[in-house]
Amino acid sequence: MSNPVYLALDLPNLEAAKTMAAKVKGHVGGLKLGLEFFCAHGSHGVHEIAQIGLPIFLDLKLHDIPNTVAGAMQAIHVLEPAIVTVHASGGRAMLEDAKAAAGEHTKVVAVTMLTSLDERDLQRTGISGTPHDQVMRLTELAHDSGIDGIVCSGQEVASAHQQWKDGFFVVPGLRPAGSAVGDQKRVVTPRQARDDGASVLVIGRPISRAADPVQAARDIEETL
Repeated sequence: MSNPVYLALDLPNLEAAKTMAAKVKGHVGGLKLGLEFFCAHGSHGVHEIAQIGLPIFLDLKLHDIPNTVAGAMQAIHVLEPAIVTVHASGGRAMLEDAKAAAGEHTKVVAVTMLTSLDERDLQRTGISGTPHDQVMRLTELAHDSGIDGIVCSGQEVASAHQQWKDGFFVVPGLRPAGSAVGDQKRVVTPRQARDDGASVLVIGRPISRAADPVQAARDIEETL
């Protein structure tokens, strides 16, 4: 992959999303569409964004019983996504069925722990240990389930890559040096994540909300 940056296009307005994608397409490697976008625009919106000509990452974070997740995977075949997310905490059977139902050219990656959470948040849900411990547990589960990779923060990707040498690692919550952290709690720079083994770098607000999104995307591209 020549440019690992996927722009998070989580905008509620379809025309605004298309305009943003068209502006920065020369400086990103793909486009991530999350729940906000998918709930607002559905399959039609995905098809519209796909016309930009970049790979599509559907960040749907599927999490349900195995049969339901498999059915959802089959339902999005027509969209031909390059990447789809499921939740690792759905368990091995769900992960196996998700992979079995995915399109031939779709990578299935499991969300380990949201980058908006920290150790205190884990404890409140009854999970002991550090975020690192939790990510490593779920990385092992994902690997054993036969899916393609995981989603984790930049703080864990080096360890995950060491544990799973040929895994596919998606790192969100990235912030260029000097930018605002916002609602993220475990962040690193795009370059650090890339050096630590990230396959895909998901970047949203530092580009989409910049005064000059094209320049912001270009600046990040030049650091990689």
